Amino acid sequence: MQPSLFDGGGNGSSRDAADWRLRVAWLSAELNRHNHAYHTLDNPTIPDAEYDCLFCELQALEQAHPELITRNSPTQRVGTAPLPQFNQITHSIPMLSLGNGFKDADIIEFDRRVRGGLDTYTHAEIEYAVELKFDGLAINLRYENGVLVQAATRGDGSTGENVTSNIRTIRTIPLRLHIEHPPRVLDVRGEVLMFKADFVRLNDRQRTAELKEFANLRNAAAGSLRQLDSRITAKRKLRFFAYGIGMLEGAEMPSSHSALLDWYEVLGLPVCKERAVVKGANGLLAFFCDVSAKRLRLPYEIDGVVYKVNRLMQQQMLGFISRAPRFTLAHKFPAEEATTQVLDIEVQVGRTGAITPVARLAPVFVGGATITNATLHNEDEVRRKDIQIGDTVIVRRAGDVIPEVVSYVAAHRPPTAQPFVMPTACPICSSAIVRMEDEAIARCSGGWVKCPAQRKGRLQHFVSRRAMDVEGLGDQLIDQLVDRQIITNAADLYKLGVLKMVELDRMGDKSAQNVFAALEKSKSTTLGRFIYALGIRHVGEATAKELATHHGTIEAVIQASEEQLLEVADIGPVLAKSILAFFGDPLNVKLVEQLRAAGVYWPENLRPEIQSKSLLGKTFVLTGTLPTLSRDKAAALIEAAGGKVIGSVSKKTSYVIAGAEAGSKLTKAEELNVSILDEDGLRTLLESNNDKN
Repeated sequence: MQPSLFDGGGNGSSRDAADWRLRVAWLSAELNRHNHAYHTLDNPTIPDAEYDCLFCELQALEQAHPELITRNSPTQRVGTAPLPQFNQITHSIPMLSLGNGFKDADIIEFDRRVRGGLDTYTHAEIEYAVELKFDGLAINLRYENGVLVQAATRGDGSTGENVTSNIRTIRTIPLRLHIEHPPRVLDVRGEVLMFKADFVRLNDRQRTAELKEFANLRNAAAGSLRQLDSRITAKRKLRFFAYGIGMLEGAEMPSSHSALLDWYEVLGLPVCKERAVVKGANGLLAFFCDVSAKRLRLPYEIDGVVYKVNRLMQQQMLGFISRAPRFTLAHKFPAEEATTQVLDIEVQVGRTGAITPVARLAPVFVGGATITNATLHNEDEVRRKDIQIGDTVIVRRAGDVIPEVVSYVAAHRPPTAQPFVMPTACPICSSAIVRMEDEAIARCSGGWVKCPAQRKGRLQHFVSRRAMDVEGLGDQLIDQLVDRQIITNAADLYKLGVLKMVELDRMGDKSAQNVFAALEKSKSTTLGRFIYALGIRHVGEATAKELATHHGTIEAVIQASEEQLLEVADIGPVLAKSILAFFGDPLNVKLVEQLRAAGVYWPENLRPEIQSKSLLGKTFVLTGTLPTLSRDKAAALIEAAGGKVIGSVSKKTSYVIAGAEAGSKLTKAEELNVSILDEDGLRTLLESNNDKN
């Protein structure tokens, strides 16, 4: 990137006019290039924060030197031209972009400008409609007499791409408005996006099919919507939220933005519930703080919030500039991506022996934290992204928590860059590193007995909150216990006395007594928690609970055959083999015995008694979240009627019971023409079969 020539001097700067002209020309060309990559190719080349810096610099230069503004300047346009493969649609009313604010001062200034434009400095505070800024693809839906007839992307703001066939596959979008007398013409503006859980499932399918995975949710949504074959789009779970309006004929325009969104709900259009009406700058900032606090818990990605003057009459008074309305502002979160240098690539050893390449980075501030390490996931991922030691890379804080390297900047690769080479021996225990043909993960072959890193990882997992929940026994204490060879496995934890713990660094009498009490308390647990705490590969909390519910005792789980394991909800062949391998190791069975001898106990999970044989011989697969029944309860009802709940779908499956967020099992059921029921259908089946008996 060229250094900035703008020094904030305005027309009084001593810089030569030719320098300003060259800088403006370079900034315009650079922004146009990045615009094309982002809006047209769905392949951003720089982080949003860097783009915003370039854009703000160009804006400032043009404000200081109006004679340098051209009609084709990025500040006068929105996005770039659409891809030629799609038919083009001209928007009746342009789809404009939004101005951006980044700091509290920007928001206060926005409110001041609005009040100035409305000449209300001394009057009541302005009423604003506030909502989320989704990280997806902007869309215009055209309804004529209540029927969806056309859908187009934003494109360059004036002309977009006709994606009507693909939009019709999104089930949350009504093909006909839910109103008796609809408007003659209604243009609904909104965002197509993908939820986080659907994104994970999509990438799982891509990986299984050996196809390229999507880098982020926006790319996944855009790539799915802009498929030339709408059948592909239909297989990907896209969502839509309405948030604006274009053309309206044959109906009265609502008097406020909040009233517009309420009207949309009446029409059957999906509208995000995370919205409000507030007053003044303080109300705007309070909403931003509230959303920031719960951002990670939202099922979708957002990159900020949007403020809009609520009253339509006031919006009309404020009007527009060439690029954006004067009555709106996007308040963006701190940058979550930044560029830095890879100083080295090392490997970490996980509790199951997984070898994970980790980039050691020159410190960089991303999303509110200084990052020095970032995951590279696995050897294949390093090769796919072609990350080398010495590269300049784009770093992202995925989910605001786990830093990852997104890509390298090709233009900045030095001639001394070194490719990553996976070591052949574990850096901790020197055991051979092996990789199975069907796995992406390389692993240390030493096992937890030989490898201290795996031993520490297993112990950390065992005492974690969702496992045995031993409060106060953190990673540093476990490191000391293992490094000093005080403990070798989880059962040894229950042999620790207060006197032994007091000898550890930073452990006083009171702290030692608290940890001892927490260990004693943890002895009383549930079978599901205990199975999860053992750290069996691929066995999460839900699967551990299913195993406990289905088998009832730990002995039954240990002795279960592969066929018996496959009968458990959500357990497929890979998971079954992992459980068999774990309990096929005598050391793991011995550990279970040692833990029980140390006093760990739980009430037995007795399987439900069969109360009727109405579903005898029928097999069921449960997927997704049911409205009122937990999976355990649904499985219990089925088993009480003589049915069998299994983990994977096949031609022999009688029924698939599908709830919200159903995944690949539902897709497979549709492909195999297996009967699919929702919760109501299951209840009807149970009741009808009971009536027959």
